[in-house]
Amino acid sequence: MENPVVLREWFDRVDAGRTGNITAPQLQNALAVGNLDFPLSVVQQMIRMYDFDRNGTMSFEEFLALNKFLQKVQSVFATQERGRGFLSLEEVYEALIKLSFSLDSPAFYSVCESFDKSKKGMIHLDEFISLCIFVQSSRNLFNSFDTSKQGRVSLDFNQFVYCSEFLFPVSMLLLLYLALHIQMIYFP
Repeated sequence: MENPVVLREWFDRVDAGRTGNITAPQLQNALAVGNLDFPLSVVQQMIRMYDFDRNGTMSFEEFLALNKFLQKVQSVFATQERGRGFLSLEEVYEALIKLSFSLDSPAFYSVCESFDKSKKGMIHLDEFISLCIFVQSSRNLFNSFDTSKQGRVSLDFNQFVYCSEFLFPVSMLLLLYLALHIQMIYFP
């Protein structure tokens, strides 16, 4: 869906109360109609990524930004999956590179393990989108602490707790693992 008129009609149908904003449960239900079944925590993270006015809901303009991100992620997934409906871990790695996400091996395999529901090394579209949302949110959060743009951050405990809370719950153990075992380096 890229046509702004169609997107506006879709948004207005989801915004049942005509408030001009949609909530996480409304977005979750609407995505499920399109066969994208995400836990509420992932949908809440989607909203946090593009909630520019920080009101906890999504306006139409914010929704357009989310839609652009989702379209890009889905497009990369479609070019890699070759009709199978899933990506192998190698294909996930290639897809992340196409999306300008560069992770070292330990970080990559930790992230994949967290989002591979079946634990078979096959990442489906909803898992891939969730993984990309986590990585993009992590990048955004990292960049907010990397004020000198050196690709390194130092966090005190309070900042670490803030980071853990900002990212959705499935990521808390992963974030702890990364903080304890991997030097946090960002490669643009």
